[in-house]
Amino acid sequence: MKISLRAIPCALAWCALVAGGCAGPAVAQDQSKRPLRLLVPSPPGGPSDFAARLIAPKLSEALGQNVVVDNRQSVNGIIATEIAAKSLPDGATVVIGNNGTMVMNVGLYKKLPYDPLKDFVPISQLVSAGTALIANPKFAPKTFKEFVAAAKKEPGKINIAVAGATGAVATEVLKFAAGINLNNVPYKGSSPSEVAVMSGEVEVVLLSIPVATPHVKAGRMKIYGVTTARRSSMLPDVPTIQEQGLEGYEFGNWHGLLAPTGTPDKIVRTLHREAVRILQSKEIRDIVITRGNEIIANSPEEFAARLKRDIPRYKKIMAAAGIQPQ
Repeated sequence: MKISLRAIPCALAWCALVAGGCAGPAVAQDQSKRPLRLLVPSPPGGPSDFAARLIAPKLSEALGQNVVVDNRQSVNGIIATEIAAKSLPDGATVVIGNNGTMVMNVGLYKKLPYDPLKDFVPISQLVSAGTALIANPKFAPKTFKEFVAAAKKEPGKINIAVAGATGAVATEVLKFAAGINLNNVPYKGSSPSEVAVMSGEVEVVLLSIPVATPHVKAGRMKIYGVTTARRSSMLPDVPTIQEQGLEGYEFGNWHGLLAPTGTPDKIVRTLHREAVRILQSKEIRDIVITRGNEIIANSPEEFAARLKRDIPRYKKIMAAAGIQPQ
């Protein structure tokens, strides 16, 4: 069965913490001076954490109030997202959402404790990155085709780390499209799954390209292919999974900023304006681009339209791969 997938530009997972630079312009004198809580659905060092810390220092300067990054790791990012959904819509709480927490989870759970469309007002998608299929360097298969052959020879014997909803869906669609059976080992975030594959606790994992690249170049990991439609500028010699026989297999990861529904429009517009200004600064653009990622910085309306389009689309993709909500 042929699966046709379009990219949700994505992933990213870096451990860098971005320090503040030049102060932004003064904004909204009536803006509350209470700390702004920025909830993150992953542990420190993960891709959502990077997106939060990329903007937090400069956002704090622009707003004239502390921005506190609050990491609440859990399986598929549900805890942080649910907390945000149930927070008072007074402008004191925002959350980093991604296509796992805001799109994939809808198809993974029968009773998700939040509704991405009803419980949140989108502010802006921030950044995106592609992902790659990574293996422990001691794992025998040298290429993607050898990996598939090994998985078919010993069904269910190869362990794959799974972190987040996007990772879960991308893994299941990979297994379905390649006709293989892998043993899923769940992790609460990208960083623990990264450690797992390097230590040999698991054989393979899907990681963001920015996180994987330095490990691949240093020989701490090996790479079977990237899941983007085109080759990555960070790894131009690495073929895509599609090039190697899985036509239509394409996954990535985006990270965006959202607030609880009912948050005053004035606050939403202020946060959007400042987030876009920060992302468009040369300092931040250079950091993002040199790490092989893309800046999105779209409007609240564009972000909302993206969610309304992608949620039903990916539910169909997941159903085609046999993924049933739990």
